[in-house]
Amino acid sequence: MGASGRNRIDDPARLQALHATGLLAAPAAPVLDRVTRLAVRLLEAPASTVSLITADRQVVVSAAGTAGPRITRESPLTRSLYRHVVTDGAPLVIGDTRADERWRALAENAAGQPAACAAVPLNAPGAQVIGALCALDVTARDWSPEQVRALEDLAAVAEPEIALRTARAGTGTPASGEQEPVFLRALLDSLEVSVMACDEQGHLVINRPLRESLHTDTPPADVGSWLQAYRLYGPDGRTPLELEEMPLFRAWSGERFTGQQVVATTDAGPRRFLVNGRPIDAPGGHRLGAVIAGHDITDSHRIGVLHRAQQAVTRVLAEAASSREAAVGAVAAVTDALGWTYGEYWQVGEDEASITRVGAWSRPGRDLSVFTAGHPDVFGRGQELPGTAWERGAPVWIDDNAAARDFPRARDALRAGLRSAMALPVRSGDQVLGVLVFAADHSQEPDDDLVDLLDGVCAHIGRYMERRRAEELTLALAESRRRFEQVVSRVSDNVWSVEVAADGSLRSMYQSRTAALFGRPLPEDADVPGLIERRTHPDDRAAYASFLDTLRAGEPVDVEFRVQGLDGVTRWLWMRAAPRREGPRMFIDGISTDVTDRHELAEQRERLLLQQRQQMERLRQVDELKNQFLRTVNHELRTPLASVRSSVQLLHEGGMDAATQERFLQVLDRNSVRLEHLLNELLLMASLNAGDAAFTPAETELSALARQAVQAVTARGDTGHLTVTVHAPGAVTAWADAGRLRHALAQLLDNAVKFTPPGGRIDVTVTADPVPSIEVADTGVGIDPHDLPHVFDDFYRGAGAERQSIGGTGVGLALVRKIVRMHGGDVQVDSRPGAGTRIRLVLPDPATAEAATRRAPVR
Repeated sequence: MGASGRNRIDDPARLQALHATGLLAAPAAPVLDRVTRLAVRLLEAPASTVSLITADRQVVVSAAGTAGPRITRESPLTRSLYRHVVTDGAPLVIGDTRADERWRALAENAAGQPAACAAVPLNAPGAQVIGALCALDVTARDWSPEQVRALEDLAAVAEPEIALRTARAGTGTPASGEQEPVFLRALLDSLEVSVMACDEQGHLVINRPLRESLHTDTPPADVGSWLQAYRLYGPDGRTPLELEEMPLFRAWSGERFTGQQVVATTDAGPRRFLVNGRPIDAPGGHRLGAVIAGHDITDSHRIGVLHRAQQAVTRVLAEAASSREAAVGAVAAVTDALGWTYGEYWQVGEDEASITRVGAWSRPGRDLSVFTAGHPDVFGRGQELPGTAWERGAPVWIDDNAAARDFPRARDALRAGLRSAMALPVRSGDQVLGVLVFAADHSQEPDDDLVDLLDGVCAHIGRYMERRRAEELTLALAESRRRFEQVVSRVSDNVWSVEVAADGSLRSMYQSRTAALFGRPLPEDADVPGLIERRTHPDDRAAYASFLDTLRAGEPVDVEFRVQGLDGVTRWLWMRAAPRREGPRMFIDGISTDVTDRHELAEQRERLLLQQRQQMERLRQVDELKNQFLRTVNHELRTPLASVRSSVQLLHEGGMDAATQERFLQVLDRNSVRLEHLLNELLLMASLNAGDAAFTPAETELSALARQAVQAVTARGDTGHLTVTVHAPGAVTAWADAGRLRHALAQLLDNAVKFTPPGGRIDVTVTADPVPSIEVADTGVGIDPHDLPHVFDDFYRGAGAERQSIGGTGVGLALVRKIVRMHGGDVQVDSRPGAGTRIRLVLPDPATAEAATRRAPVR
C-alpha cells in the first residue's frame, strides 16, 4: 500500500465519520442486512457483505448468503481486499483472485478468501469512504458492468441509513429555532442520496439529489403541495398510493421502514425509488418531523426488468412449439416486463416484399378493439411503423401518438388510449427478419439506453427465429420431399439429378428407382453415373458420350442406348435430360425410361417382316419348285408314257413275231417300273415333307447295309463300266431305320453311277469314329459351285445334268437329306467340277440316337 493510500485509511475526518455512524458497536443493522440480501438476489451471488475499514482492521457489520466463502467479522487490515476500495475511492472488481498477481498471495495466505469479488464504495455524509458493499463468489466468474452498477445502486440505498445514523449522533439535542432547518438543509444537501424531510408544521426540505431526480429547482414547500404536484404509485407503476401509504406519511406516523418501492411521475417520465423512512423524535419523545431517504433505482430496476424479460423470452422460446407461438410469447414477455400495454411481432416475408403480423399481445383487461378491429396484417416496406423500422433497419420511436402525422395507425392507437409506441428491428447479421412493436398508455421520451438493452432481446429473438425458420423450412422441405417421393414412387421411370464438377465428372445427387436401370436397387451413395458409363453397351458408348457432351455444353438432349444390368440383363434406356445452373454450380436433371419392350417389339416386327419376306421368297421358291416339278414330271413321265403308248399301239396292230413281241413287252415293263419308281419317290417326298412318313428305327449294322446296297446296284447291270468298292473295317452299329437308310444309299449310288464316266470308281466307306457314318465317293463330273448350295433342294437339277441330258427328277439328294435328318444326322458334300463328288451320311451317336430320332422331321 502506498503512502497516499495509507493516508486515506488514517484520515481523521474519515475515521470520525466512520465512528459517528455507531455501526462498529451496533448489535444489528437491519437496513444493511436487507441491502446485502438484495445484492445476493440481484447479482445471483453466493454471499454479500458490508465491510467497514478502520485504521487497522476490517469489520463486517452485515452479511447475507449461505453458500459463500467463510465470513470473519474482524480481520487484520493486511488481509483485507476491500481496503483498496477506501484507498482508491473506486469499485474493485476481481474475476479470479488466484489468477491475478495482485491478489494471489493474499488469497493463498488468508484462508476463506473469496475466489471472485466485486466491491463498491460505501460513503458517509461528506463523501467519506468508510467501507464497501461486496458481492462474493467461491469460484471464478466475470462480473458484468450491469451487475457492478446494480451493486452501486444498492450501496446508494444503504447510504441514507448511514446518513441518518450520523445525523442522529450529531443532534443529540434539538437545535434552536432557525438553526435546525439550516443545519438540516445543509446536512441533507451534503448527502449523495435523495432525502426528503418535514418538520412538525409540514414544511418540506428536499435535498439536491432528489431535486435533480424530480427535474425541478423549485420543489413544493409543504406536504400538501407535494402530494398535488407529484402523484406516487405502487411498484407496478399503475396503482396510485393512498395517503396512508405515502412514505412520508408513514414515517410521520412513527413507522420505521426500509426498501419501499414507489414510482413518481416527473416531467421526464416515471421514476422509481427505493425508500427508507423513519420519524424524527426529540429525546423526550416529541415528534419533530419525519425523514425519508430514497435512491433512484429506475435504471437498475430497468436492468432487472429486462433481465427477467430476457429470462422469460428464453423460457418462452425454449418451450414454443412453433415460430408463431414463440412470437406471441416473446412479445407478451417483453411487453409485460416493460409495463407497457400492447405488443406485436411482424415477420418479413420470404420474398422480402412485405411484412406480416404473426403475433400480438395486450394487457389483460384493456379493450383495444378500436385499434385492433380491422387492423391490417400486412404492410409493404416503409409502410406504417413496422414497415418503416424494417426499411431503416433501425429503431423508430413515437413519444406522442398525437403528433405522429406520418403514421395513420397512430390516430387509432390514440383513440384506444395508447400514447406512445416504438418499433425495433429483429436482426440476423445485417438481415432484418422481423420487427417488434410496443405501445404504452403514457407518453414516453426516446430512451437510447432502453433501446440498447432491448437490442439484446431482439438479437436473442432473431437467432431463435432464424433457427426456427431453418427448422421449419427443413421440415417443409422434408415434407415436400416425402410428397415428391410418393409421386415419384408411382412412376416406373428413374427420376435423377447429378452435379457436374469442374473437371466434367458427374456426382449423383438424387436417384428415384435405380432398379429400373440395373435390375436391382443400389445403395444411396452408389456412383450411378460411373456405373452407367462402365456398363453401357460397346456399340452405344459413342452415342452416350455425345449425350453427355451436349448436356455439359448447356443444351437439353435425349438418347437411347443399351445398359447391362447387375442382373446380367441388357436393357434399352431412353434418357431425357436438361442442364440447370445455381450460381457457379451446374446440375443436370433427367428421366430414364426402360424402353426394352419397345425395342423388342421393333425387333420382333423386323423379325416378322424378315419372316414374311422369307415366306414370300419361300413361296416364290415353292412356285419355282412347282414349275420345276411340272417340267420334271412332264419330262420324266412323257418319255416313258410315249414309249408305253407306242408299244401298246404296235402290239394291237399285231403281225409281229414272238421275239419282237417279247421285246415290246420288256419296254412296257421297264417303263412301267420307271413310272412306278418315279411315283414312289414323289409320294415319299410328299410324306417326308408332311412329317407322316413311317419311321421304325432299330439297331442296324451299317457295313452289311452298305454291301447290300452295292449288290443291288451291281445286280441291275448299271455298274459294268465302273469299279465299285465297299470299305468296311468291321461291324458298325447305328440306331436307324434300315429300309429308309437303304433307300438313301440307293439314291447316292444311282447318282454316282449316272455322273461317273466309264472307267471311273465308286467307293463306299463305313466308319464308326467318332460317330457312325457312310460315305459314297465317285470320280465323276462333279458339281458346279453355283449348284452346290442347292443340290439338296426339292426338285433341283443342276445345270450340268441339264446340259448332259442326264435324266432325273431332282428329288434324289433332297430325299437323302430328309431321311438322314429323320435319323437326327446330317449330310456333308464335297465336290469340284471334274474332280468327282464325296457325300457323307453322318449318323448320331447310338447312345443318344434313339432320343434324336423322336424329334419331328426337318423339312
